[in-house]
Amino acid sequence: MSLEVLALVALLPILVALVLMVGMRWPATKAMPLAWLTAAAGAVLVWGLPATYVAALTLQGFVTAIGILIIVFGAILILRTLQQSGGMETIQYGMQNITPDRRIQAIIIGYMFAAFLEGAAGFGTPAALAAPLLLSLGFPPLAAAIICLVFNSFPVTFGAVGTPVVLGLKFLAPGVEQAVATGAAGVNFSNMGEFIGVVGQWATLMHLGMIFILPIFMLGFITRFFGPERSWKPGLAAWKFCVFAAVAFTIPYLIFAWKVGPEFPALIGGLVGLGIIIAGAKMGFCMPKTTWNFGDPAKWDKEWTGSVSCDCADFKPHMSQFKAWLPYILIGLILVVTRIPELGLKGMLSSQAIKFSAILGFKSVNASIAYLYLPGTIPFTLVALLTVFIHGIPGAKVKTAWTQAIVTMKNPTIALFAAVALVSIFRGSGIADAALNPHNYPSMPLAMAKAVAGITGNAWPMFASFVGGLGAFITGSNTVSDLLFAEFQWGVAAQLELPRQIIVAAQAVGGGMGNMVCIHNIVAACAVVGLSGMEGQILKRTIWPFLLYGTVVGIVATLMCFVFLPGLF
Repeated sequence: MSLEVLALVALLPILVALVLMVGMRWPATKAMPLAWLTAAAGAVLVWGLPATYVAALTLQGFVTAIGILIIVFGAILILRTLQQSGGMETIQYGMQNITPDRRIQAIIIGYMFAAFLEGAAGFGTPAALAAPLLLSLGFPPLAAAIICLVFNSFPVTFGAVGTPVVLGLKFLAPGVEQAVATGAAGVNFSNMGEFIGVVGQWATLMHLGMIFILPIFMLGFITRFFGPERSWKPGLAAWKFCVFAAVAFTIPYLIFAWKVGPEFPALIGGLVGLGIIIAGAKMGFCMPKTTWNFGDPAKWDKEWTGSVSCDCADFKPHMSQFKAWLPYILIGLILVVTRIPELGLKGMLSSQAIKFSAILGFKSVNASIAYLYLPGTIPFTLVALLTVFIHGIPGAKVKTAWTQAIVTMKNPTIALFAAVALVSIFRGSGIADAALNPHNYPSMPLAMAKAVAGITGNAWPMFASFVGGLGAFITGSNTVSDLLFAEFQWGVAAQLELPRQIIVAAQAVGGGMGNMVCIHNIVAACAVVGLSGMEGQILKRTIWPFLLYGTVVGIVATLMCFVFLPGLF
């Protein structure tokens, strides 16, 4: 069978997911199982893989999904625990009382606070918390949703303590090992752990331009479309504070990405940057000369508002700010202690794993769950338990927090099981075993990669991030986007003899920027600000910063490949 036909068959599950979720607006809980079924059918009917082997790959995907779900559960649990203790409302109260300037509030809450939330918890947390907070401060609901969606981009590659990179790229391990062993072109890493670190480092540089451009662009965008003046000028007038915020985030962001690892850049960058810019705002540092707001709500366009009143929340403190923030401080400290190899805990925790060998009798199909090393257990669940005592939470509220977290897991579980099982079939379809792969076809991602490489040639670095964005748009997750497309990106890079780490980094960055147009995120943001049914209006606005982001990243990736780093390939 021709390469082009194989590529189309491999593409079909992705198209099924895209049509069902975007065109027909099916939830991922229904669309992803059908996408998995399409992949399984293609593997059996076209690739000729035994049905039992496809079933084994599916089970392997389920095990991987459980690992991701442990992280999701832990992130949701700490959030629900803080909500029940009053800690989260105390944090929101503190945010309310910094400055009346809506532009500065947008940067502090939508840009920096949301970056911290993404680094600490991920999985839609920033929009769920930051958007209602902006709403309560007097932002039009539509503006609040757009701000939080667009700014939830540059931190996402390292969201939920690096999950998109650490777990999202795990299936590249065999390719990395082979590339190192054969001395493939462009290889400047010696093992999988080093490769993940290198990808994270290059990803920070690809994000860097938009970390500075995005806040300035978005403030101008907001004042142009939501301000009484309908002008870019008031937003651009706050450029000094935007640059100040970008520097405050970037310095710790780069230090931790390049010196420690991919778990920390967004978490530490957001936490340190938040403290710096709050202090700066209170002192008037880099602040605009005049205070700006959205004007009289009576004159707002009807499409700006929804079913939730703009003064919907009056936050009150329930404890000191230090006590409210202490669980997140503990999360950061525990992560540092357990991720630095020299301290000894990393090896001890990562060695404790539940292993599944030779699933259904197939020696090549294995999986494991390093249950203590997953951040969902240590530190998320551990800190959630400690918070019960730190905040003195009554037993009934503890029960409520755990119940809410468990109930919230239903839909992510269904969608992730199907999505990661699909990915497992993708990567296992090219096994070098005549009994399992009788036609000796390349894997599904590699078939697509070869076809794309033939079409785009060396222009691929300009487009690589958009594929990551497409993955996030379809699946609602940077992690699943990386699981879905990382091998495809690796294959394109190998075919074109481009630096693999640069192209995979562009994938990881694209998965982050895709969050601003992701249907799941838009629906969630609309729900919390009372704009259900307005998803199309939001998408029409967030598509422009998405295209800007992808263009800038494409230019940077191209320059990395052909100008600044020509010795890598």
